[in-house]
Amino acid sequence: MQVFFNTLDNLLKWLLIFLMALMVVDVSWQVFSRFVLNAPSSYTEEIARFLLIWIGLLGASYAYKAKAHLGIDVLVKKFPPAAEKMAYVGMHIISGLFALIVMIGGGIRLVNLALELEQTSAALGIPMGHVYVVVPLSGLFILYYALRFIFTPASITEQELKGNL
Repeated sequence: MQVFFNTLDNLLKWLLIFLMALMVVDVSWQVFSRFVLNAPSSYTEEIARFLLIWIGLLGASYAYKAKAHLGIDVLVKKFPPAAEKMAYVGMHIISGLFALIVMIGGGIRLVNLALELEQTSAALGIPMGHVYVVVPLSGLFILYYALRFIFTPASITEQELKGNL
């Protein structure tokens, strides 16, 4: 089971690294074509916008996995030590429900609606449903990590986090 956890963690990490590298190349090309070639690319701005959306949502999933969500930490630490464990589990239940209902359920509806209405992006002409698929995908990652934190609270130790970040 730990092999599965590590594989999924690495998949998310490397996907984020790839998307960031792609964004750097895209924005570099945009600047180069605009200021050096005096012929700005028409599609680079839209690619950068879509990559930022994907990096932001998937990065939120990775931050949640890394326990870098300040709101959860601050709130849980306000409880007395005896109730901290219960508050910790409660916060992850709330986060998991949000991911399930809003991000996965609402995200799937958003993707289906965009595909049904045949919305396409202005410059690239790709279906917007393909861009929006990151919402339920990120929700799946957050739900996965919430369940993992709830059922195996010690599964991600501080030492593991330092090695994976």
